[in-house]
Amino acid sequence: MPLTWNKEDLKTLTILLLEDDDGEAKAVLRAFRKSRILNHIVRVKDGLEGLEMLRKRLAEDIREPVVALVDINMPRMNGHEFVEAIRADSDLHELTVFMLTTSEDSHDIERAYDSHVAGYIVKERAGEDFLLLVNTLESYWRVVELPHIGTAAS
Repeated sequence: MPLTWNKEDLKTLTILLLEDDDGEAKAVLRAFRKSRILNHIVRVKDGLEGLEMLRKRLAEDIREPVVALVDINMPRMNGHEFVEAIRADSDLHELTVFMLTTSEDSHDIERAYDSHVAGYIVKERAGEDFLLLVNTLESYWRVVELPHIGTAAS
């Protein structure tokens, strides 16, 4: 059974933002600041950088919980490929992932849920309610128990 984080651990929750578009990344960061979410946010521009960052944390034995917000359309390794890579990795497969994307394509939605994402959020639908979306994400990781990543099941 994997270990889970308690509510106090969520103060150290790291948000991994995989977003190649600078404007979109700034909008996400602004919404988090406006919601007074002070968690550490690490932004990477594609799935390869995301995997590198997660594996570096494991190598350095950094064990704070991570939630990933993943865009689909990115260079080198897109969001679907990133999620599939972490699901295939025995150390990372339990990472909590939300797709945060412009794609409303039903194939993208099905593929994301087939890869066990926690949620699929279309940026345009968030629109002016993006702050509400951010608050929903914050509530999610304050309510649910998040698994340790990189810890083998006992």
